[in-house]
Amino acid sequence: MTITIVGTGLIGGSLALDLRANGFAERLIGVEHTSDHAVEAIQKGLVDECMELAIACAQSDVVVLAVPVNPMLHMLPNVLDLIPANGVVIDMGSTKHALCKAVDNHPRRGRYVAAHPMAGTEYSGPSAAIPHLFHAKAAILCETERSDPDALKLAERLFKSLFMRMVYMNPAEHDVHAAYVSHISHITSYVLALTVLEKEKSEGNIFNMASGGFASTVRLAKSPPKMWRDIYEQNTENILDVLNAYIENMTQFRNLIQEGQFDHTFSLMEEANQIRRILPN
Repeated sequence: MTITIVGTGLIGGSLALDLRANGFAERLIGVEHTSDHAVEAIQKGLVDECMELAIACAQSDVVVLAVPVNPMLHMLPNVLDLIPANGVVIDMGSTKHALCKAVDNHPRRGRYVAAHPMAGTEYSGPSAAIPHLFHAKAAILCETERSDPDALKLAERLFKSLFMRMVYMNPAEHDVHAAYVSHISHITSYVLALTVLEKEKSEGNIFNMASGGFASTVRLAKSPPKMWRDIYEQNTENILDVLNAYIENMTQFRNLIQEGQFDHTFSLMEEANQIRRILPN
């Protein structure tokens, strides 16, 4: 099987590594917007070669879109026009409603499978690609009733070859849940990093005193701003809802501490500990 990966960074590059290792792909083609990334992707063995989008799509069984969601929004209809008759397009975007709407009336809508693998790190570019990134993670598949049965089956087989578990949602439902369990985490991390950088003028103190708690909380602030700017733009309404709820809870905590109601803060923290039932590790 020939697979084209459009965007050979963390997600696309890691996918390429595993699909080569497990034998799912016989030939891997990369499409990159910079020559440096193209050279790096080939040198690292992520893909066999890089070429222009139209040429790559024409000879591919599967095209995987692993670019930021705003470019993907404009690229997706074009890619559906470029693939062979039995080709399949799978996206890896963190938002789904706008993407599905963009091809809602496309004559080849059935060849598209809307997906979101819930995996990642804070790093980007071909050098960030790592093996087994997707192992035991969830692959969210959306609007599967609009995909042709053979296209859906191929996408499911691809994700299962990575040992992922399938979760099915409609696009709007996905974007709501993604705002609460993923997008807010990155906003929180960015804001914490800004707060510390603004108030703590000594970089030495940040480095020397930042223990595991701070480092793990602020880790996501290292994530590529371009990717997350696009996500915030496409999922604005849901992100504002979760931000308003988050700010209300932060304000409550601040007021309780200001008023010396530490027993109440203790109760809230005990309540928050219930997350252990869902996320034990």
